[in-house]
Amino acid sequence: MMKGLIFGLLFFLSTGIFQIFSQDSLTPLESFQEGEWFQLRLHYGIFNASYASFTLKRDTLEAKPVFHAKGFGETTGLARWFFKVEDYYESFFDEKSGAPYKFIRNINEGGYTKNIEIDFDHFSKTANVLDKKKKETNKYKIESNVHDLISCFYYLRNHYPKKGLEINQAFDINMFFDNENYVFKLKYLGKEIIESKFGEVSCLKFRPVVQSGRVFKEQESVTLWVSDDKNRLPIRLQADILIGSIKADLENFKNLKYPFEIVID
Repeated sequence: MMKGLIFGLLFFLSTGIFQIFSQDSLTPLESFQEGEWFQLRLHYGIFNASYASFTLKRDTLEAKPVFHAKGFGETTGLARWFFKVEDYYESFFDEKSGAPYKFIRNINEGGYTKNIEIDFDHFSKTANVLDKKKKETNKYKIESNVHDLISCFYYLRNHYPKKGLEINQAFDINMFFDNENYVFKLKYLGKEIIESKFGEVSCLKFRPVVQSGRVFKEQESVTLWVSDDKNRLPIRLQADILIGSIKADLENFKNLKYPFEIVID
């Protein structure tokens, strides 16, 4: 019943500030660097030992210099006995533009498996999707300025509107996932101080507009807090679902480009 939900939430919703802006309206922040690593800890009911981690390094893909981002999610301890999850995500994206060139999704969630590789051709606006499990390749049209699940996170961490954000302002972003184009919407709710294991952190608060009725209780039942500093790290995610609630908190980090800021009275 929880197939694709637990770590799908982490990898999708931890992508920070989902926006589409013209390039001239964005201010580069250079929010990350090679070697960055951070980890989120997931709480679901009595289970308190599931994790998702993100790493970043420089690489080359077909002679092009790229950033190579990896995401890994797993259940551990008691939770693993009830629902074993091992999810691997990878994205190769352009060092300067942030456009994705290749995306890999290899997951095992309670026996549900999927192994997908996507190659993006932004010139022809197509994506070649290799389904390794089904041993078939298909080509799909993609939208302009499209991102995959992971490249979206790093691109939007690295850019920010020059004029800032207004409360209740909503944003869209084009994404391609598995074999479909999606448009996701996110609403900015303002700033809030969050108590974390590292101390009090000033955060930007967002609410994705999600589909209700299948998994989530209401259309706006997911909330995300992102650090209000140059790192733009996900600090907390909370989602009310039909069978309870899920909460994820920043657990560990290293090699951030900027000092991690906490509120000091």
